Amino acid sequence: MKTEQTEIYSALVHLYDTLMKDVDYEMWADFIDEVIQTHHPDPIEVMEMACGTGAIALCLSELDEYKLTATDQSEAMVEKARQKAAEQEADVQFHTMDFRDINSNKKYDVIFSVFDSVNYLHNEADILKMLQGCQDILKPGGLLIYDFSTPQNSLEAVDYLNNEEGSFGSYRYFRESRYEPGEQFHYNEFDIEELAEDGKTVIRSFNEVHKQRIYSLQEMLSILEQTSYHQVAKYEGFDLVDADENSTRITMVLRCQKQQ
Repeated sequence: MKTEQTEIYSALVHLYDTLMKDVDYEMWADFIDEVIQTHHPDPIEVMEMACGTGAIALCLSELDEYKLTATDQSEAMVEKARQKAAEQEADVQFHTMDFRDINSNKKYDVIFSVFDSVNYLHNEADILKMLQGCQDILKPGGLLIYDFSTPQNSLEAVDYLNNEEGSFGSYRYFRESRYEPGEQFHYNEFDIEELAEDGKTVIRSFNEVHKQRIYSLQEMLSILEQTSYHQVAKYEGFDLVDADENSTRITMVLRCQKQQ
């Protein structure tokens, strides 16, 4: 049987919520809410980039504080998110959008992205393009919040991510994970199988390679120096504590400086 090489999250969408089952989404949403409330006096319009199947946006909608829009480049992920929103009767607008090509007729008070999605941007030029795209649709004084994982995170995480396997419904997966410090890339390769009703016979086989560029704090700060954003904060983990080069995950909080 030939294995299909697929775009990231096109096959994995069926297993994404299983893959993320140990994630405390409410804690993540509470942290984003705390950051927003700490640094923005009166936020209304909020957009999430790279929302996946919508878990964080749906958690935030329960707070009934924001008008929420959530976007992802994967149509399959967005469709899954819409299904979950309908089931929960949640008021979140989901749209397909690549954060390397941001476009919106609406202006936002806050834009945020979590789960190190920015690490999927493989070079400085792509990050600058994302930052400019966000600036174009942020209101003056608006916030851009995003996290990224660091070399320290990859060094700590690669062993427990490697050789991971799981299943949900008629799908199962096996993950190989490796970090190449010299290249500054972390690779997660998923072999995914769709099974027949007997739960054994493989109908189709897929392969997805997820490649993330791992940035140090200094590299990210050097990129930000090329923009007009004001750096409000850089937080470590889920606390409003200043991050440093030893932090594994860093949340950047930036303010849009453009004039009315």
